Amino acid sequence: MKHLTARPHHLGSPMGKEYAEWMRDQFRSWGYETEIETYKVLFPTPKVRVLEMVAPTKYKAKLVEPALKEDATSGQVKEQLPTYHGFSADGDVTGELVFVGYGVPSDYDELDKLGIDVKGKIVIAKYGGSWRGIKPKMAQEKGAIGCIIYSDPEDDGYFQGDVYPKGPFRPGLGAQRGSVLDLPVRPGDPLTPNIGATEEAKRIERAQADNLISIPVIPIGYEDALPLLRALGGPVAPEYMRGALPITYHVGPGPVKVHLNLQFDWKLVDCHNVIAKMKGSELPDEWVMRGNHHDAWVNGAADPVSGMVALMEEARAIAELTKTGWKPKRTIVFAGWDGEEPGLLGSTEWAEDHAQELQQKLVAYINSDGNGRGFLYAEGSHTLQQMVSDVARDVKDPQTGVSVLERRKSAMAANATSAKAKKEIINSPSMTIGALGSGSDYSPFIQHLGIPALNIGFGGEDNGGEYHSIYDSYDLFKRFKDPTFEYGIALAKTAGRITLRLANSNVLPFDFKGFYQTVNGYVNEVTSLVDNMRESTEVENQMIREDRYKQASDPKTTFIQPTAKDPVPHLNFSNLLNAEANLEKSASTYAELIKLNPNPNTNMDRLNKLLYTAEQKLTIAEGLPRRPWFQHSIYAPGYYTGYGVKTLPGVREAIEQRNWKEAQEQIEILASNLMKYSKQIDEASAILKMR
Repeated sequence: MKHLTARPHHLGSPMGKEYAEWMRDQFRSWGYETEIETYKVLFPTPKVRVLEMVAPTKYKAKLVEPALKEDATSGQVKEQLPTYHGFSADGDVTGELVFVGYGVPSDYDELDKLGIDVKGKIVIAKYGGSWRGIKPKMAQEKGAIGCIIYSDPEDDGYFQGDVYPKGPFRPGLGAQRGSVLDLPVRPGDPLTPNIGATEEAKRIERAQADNLISIPVIPIGYEDALPLLRALGGPVAPEYMRGALPITYHVGPGPVKVHLNLQFDWKLVDCHNVIAKMKGSELPDEWVMRGNHHDAWVNGAADPVSGMVALMEEARAIAELTKTGWKPKRTIVFAGWDGEEPGLLGSTEWAEDHAQELQQKLVAYINSDGNGRGFLYAEGSHTLQQMVSDVARDVKDPQTGVSVLERRKSAMAANATSAKAKKEIINSPSMTIGALGSGSDYSPFIQHLGIPALNIGFGGEDNGGEYHSIYDSYDLFKRFKDPTFEYGIALAKTAGRITLRLANSNVLPFDFKGFYQTVNGYVNEVTSLVDNMRESTEVENQMIREDRYKQASDPKTTFIQPTAKDPVPHLNFSNLLNAEANLEKSASTYAELIKLNPNPNTNMDRLNKLLYTAEQKLTIAEGLPRRPWFQHSIYAPGYYTGYGVKTLPGVREAIEQRNWKEAQEQIEILASNLMKYSKQIDEASAILKMR
């Protein structure tokens, strides 16, 4: 880690290339067939950054994170990317300022109630509440001409604890760099949708790209935000929108006017993916892939190097095993991705470039990103949930000595909302994994290609404010995140075991019953959503009718007259419920047969291929509405949640948007996918019946 964090190494930098070559050489020294696959991707960097208050007083934002004597790498100014948002639009704008809370849809609903319109204004939003890219996305949809995102100390600063270097939390001028590429529409290079960004790839014009923000947006620290927010007038912000700065939070607009000028160098740069392979001894054309990115916004100790060095330790340990004569049955592939930070560029371009081969060969993709002290977290394909639990049971937590499974369950039980939920968690023999949204390199594999995927790591006792700043350094990590690197070892043990069990199993350990139970829960959620919306619509419309009656009977009284909502129609879930019942039967049959015949000796290649390609039956060829790159019908990032997942996304988002025609169409598509999925499980069961 000390070597890989010694210099800034963002995408396109000299050190990014040098570190990729160093990792390649390490893998080769351990016996892996290793190459660097390079793509040409769009990566804008700043030429001009100006943010200043021009009324009622003048203030020019510093926009610089100061070096600290306690942090050896914080002073590498010439090599550091400045504080900015990747894929912000160019713009030179001046306008009144409006404070929009977290800048998510519900905040704009509150502003509407106050009669505040952001059209033609510049908005300032707090980090948190959603992924950063949603904030300028919402702002531009509402007509704003610019967006500022700041780290409020309540969420990310002195309110949480001592700031760096005394403690791990974000200091006043610390700012969170990050991408605002519209990831819920499409990750990857904006100019090469659906194809790998090779040297000779056909590129579209930047104006044609569907995943670029159209207004300028910049991150700042709370020290730069304070003068702007202190001078704001207008109504006092609703309580939930306020932060921890020593001011009364007003929403504006006025009297504050700000000038924002951002200009970028929109250039193509080299994106270096490190790909290392150990060929399988029996099934070389079935691959198990383990990945982590290596690029950082600056030095990147926590994000991503803490995960990258754990991956490399797994690879080294597996190489040591081969010295005993052991070989994996399936091919193991390790990947060090470049360009993750600006928008999953390296992994997306590689997956698009190799799509057909990956859908034929790749059994599963196992991802990590950052890592730290605390509890195991895992998200991914729910067919892999039981295997993750089995591995977690076999790995000891370095701090407590119990299994990482038991420690994770204890943490979940401690946060349970009821005694019943707590008891269920404690008594469960396994752990529940989350569903995958977006934000790391698993996305192109599961959500575009339909390949089973996991995202794992440790955290929860490593809180701090170094994220995407110059302070994400070896010095901070060693003091506050994982001082003895014992949780890096825990990640290597956990991810390494998952990789090896998938690589070595005779029959791949896919659990379709667990998947059915998860999907059943999602279906119950969307049917309940419709019922709740119907009930709430009736109540709201009744209140509107009563207000109109009061208005008519008392003309002197003025009432707000919202528009009544259309009633919620009947949605026909029958085909989906039938498909669910079919899935339950298919999953149960397979579970019984594999228990009776765990090591079949007939058609093993065919059986395993049916198991690992089943996930592709859950994809939609034409993709989700308004974002065809996302093809998985069970998991996707929400259109307005960014990293946050929306399960059964086509159905759920159509219901939430009250698009009833689309909701019914998506219900039928989902039902059809589940039927095809069940049929593939039945084909696997038929092989198990052979003797």
